[in-house]
Amino acid sequence: MKSKETIIIFLIFFLLFSCQKSVRHNILSNKEIDEGWELLFDGETMNGWRDYNGNSLTAPWYVENGTIQAAGTGTDAHGYIVTEKIFENFEFVWDWKIAEGGNSGVLYHVVEDPKFNVPYLTGPEYQLIDEYSPSSTREDWQKTAANYAMHTTDKSKLVIKPSGEWNTSKILFDNGHVEHWLNGEKVLEFEAWSDDWFARKNNGKWKDAPDYGLSKKGVICLQDHGSAAWFRNLKIRQLPTLY
Repeated sequence: MKSKETIIIFLIFFLLFSCQKSVRHNILSNKEIDEGWELLFDGETMNGWRDYNGNSLTAPWYVENGTIQAAGTGTDAHGYIVTEKIFENFEFVWDWKIAEGGNSGVLYHVVEDPKFNVPYLTGPEYQLIDEYSPSSTREDWQKTAANYAMHTTDKSKLVIKPSGEWNTSKILFDNGHVEHWLNGEKVLEFEAWSDDWFARKNNGKWKDAPDYGLSKKGVICLQDHGSAAWFRNLKIRQLPTLY
């Protein structure tokens, strides 16, 4: 009987210890490697990232506790970092959290050229924002997971964690078919370069940005929009190009 009680106690302690073990971040499983996933952040360095339109990293971004952190000193005109690699069709997943009242974003298909002083003149943006801030009075096209200034999300599927808590997002770009995911739910999809897409572009915020969204490939960009933001588990896999 005593031996049975000892085994039960041992199992209880084992289970408690297992639950307390920290989850490892910024790594790929063997399955993910086989499926073609790659990390855009190794958890320790900023290797693979640089300033937008730059040759090195001077923007106020740094590594903290296994995350990429935006210092929160960026503006609309500066504070953007981009991948060294160019991506065309892809599935991109990342975790993020944001400071109270914060605003950030992830852009893709960004074209680097001195004539484009900011990334959003060419690259679409997956918006990241603190939805629960009392000062957040944004339009739907400015809210989390929206295709900024173009497409809004399905509100019935939105599950957004508040500032300081981790969310998981995904962008799928597959030969013009685009999906935005948030915390396991597909919240938005559209067809790039369709008649509807061009109507939105030509009659909205981007009507005076002729190159917006037209490139079929480019770098991925993280935005410091004046508030602290954290990123981890940035994983991407490239998809076949069919056009």
